[in-house]
This record gives sequence, structure tokens and C-alpha cells, in this order.
Amino acid sequence: MSISKTTFEGLNAVEVMTDSLRLVAVTDFGPRIAFLGKPNGTNVFLWEPGKRKRKDWDLRGGHRVWVTRPGADECEDTYATDNDPCDVQVMDNGFRVVGAENKVNATRRGIEVTMRDDCTLDVDNFVVNTGSLLYSGGVWALTCTIPTDDCRYCVPVGDGTAWDNFTMVHFREWAGQGQGGFNDDQFVVGSDLVTLVPRGIENKKMLQSHTGIVAFSDAINDVTFAKKVGYDRARPYPLNTNIALYVGPDNFMVEMETMGPETTLKPGDELHHIETWRFVDGARALDDAASVTQLFSDLKRTNRSSPEMQENV
Repeated sequence: MSISKTTFEGLNAVEVMTDSLRLVAVTDFGPRIAFLGKPNGTNVFLWEPGKRKRKDWDLRGGHRVWVTRPGADECEDTYATDNDPCDVQVMDNGFRVVGAENKVNATRRGIEVTMRDDCTLDVDNFVVNTGSLLYSGGVWALTCTIPTDDCRYCVPVGDGTAWDNFTMVHFREWAGQGQGGFNDDQFVVGSDLVTLVPRGIENKKMLQSHTGIVAFSDAINDVTFAKKVGYDRARPYPLNTNIALYVGPDNFMVEMETMGPETTLKPGDELHHIETWRFVDGARALDDAASVTQLFSDLKRTNRSSPEMQENV
């Protein structure tokens, strides 16, 4: 494994390289992870700066950390400071990138990447209250992937117990966006798995997943990428959901989104939303929940000391 500062498309960046993957985070703005792929391989993340904007904010792509507010999983806070430069720290087994301070609500967002092995890493998405007053909210981690002609996205649902159930939120439209509406056959609900086969019809669904896993199988690039987060049903999540899938118009991207619980931060407090990522060779079948959870079955439990940190398996 090698970790070093570098440049990426003319931007200051930090790069992790192993036998199985290459990951690059840019630091001139964000924080953003701009590239994930095999060494010398194709980027499975969308990365198209300048093509899609909302006011001064640029979608760009990659992986980013946003903040939710109670009762609003997307608000103006989420777009603040995203164009400003970041601080970066390189460590022996990863790196930490922290964005600029939001002067309105006195918070800073950041991403810390820690390698577990050559195809597994923890991505700690966090927000810090840098002010002298209270801040309430949650952390939302969004990953923009490029759907190929032979791919699928899967989210295990339910916990297998008696009275099993899960929450699924449908959108007719939001902020003037959306085409698929409530009845969209891109999304299929199975016995224990919700599967998305994107066909370019703009839509999104929010899901409650007790396993906290969202996975992407790509037969064209012959890889499988999955993210896993902790889930605590006793804590408040946006619309009672912790996973979302968004299909962009004409399949320009699919966002794999995870959301953490909302809480109140005192001055100096941090809220951490830790995803465990696996990027493995080969397109896995992912036919049921067991085939998805199997991607994480050989990982040891990671214990976190902070009560605001979520535990991953």
C-alpha cells in the first residue's frame, strides 16, 4: 500500500494505491473522493466537474459528505463551503481531509479514510461543531457511480424476525426533479432485497436497511463495490430511512447514499458516520440478501470509542 499527495486533473489531491484499488481524494475543494477503480483501471465514480450546477454549487461527482437537518434530509446547509479548499493530513494507513468552516452555522465537514486491507477501507464522514452554540443534524454520505449496461444495485431489507418490516419512501418529484414517480419498475422489491436496474428514468427511493448495506455489481468493469453502515433503530433517521438510491436522467449516474441518525452537537462535538467500503474483483451475482451480506462476513468488528460513532461489522 502507498499513500501520497499528488495531483488529479490539475487539482491537489491525496492518493491511496494497493494491489486491488486506487482511490484519489481532491483537496482544492470539498472534501471529495474523486476516483475509485482498479490500479490503472477505469473510474467507477462519476467525475465531471463543471457539467451540472445548482447556483454556485457544482455536482462534480465522486463521494462527498453532506449534513441533514431534522425534518429535512436536504437543505441549503448541504451545499455550503463545498467550493472552498480543504486541510489534508496523510497518515500511515490513510488520510484525513477537512473542509472549510461554514460561517453561518459554525460547522466543518470532513472525510477520513483508513485502510483495513488492500480491498477494504473505512470512510469516516463527519461534521464538527466549531461554534459556541448548539448544532443539530445528521451526516449523509453520497457516492456517485457510473451505471454500465450490465449492472445492478442492491439493498438488503428486513431483519428476518417475526413481524418483519421495512420503510420505503417513494417520491413523485422533488425540487422540480423526478420522472419515475411512485410506480417505477427500475426498482424491484424481493423477499429480502430491493434491486435497482437503472434505465435512465430519473427517480430516487429511500430505504430502511437493518444491515445498512448498499452494493453495486458491474459486469462491464468486472468489479463489485459495496458500502456498509451501522444502524440503530432506536435513533431518529431521515424519514425513518438510512439508505437511498438516485437514478440520474439518461443514466448519467446512480448515487449510492447512506444517512446517519440526527443528534444535537454541543460546542466542539463531532458526529461521525462511518462507512466500510469493499471494492472486490469480479461482478457478484447479488441475488438475495445473503449474497450481499457475504461481502462483509469475513471482516472483524470495529469498535469506536465515541458514542456518536456508528459501529460497523
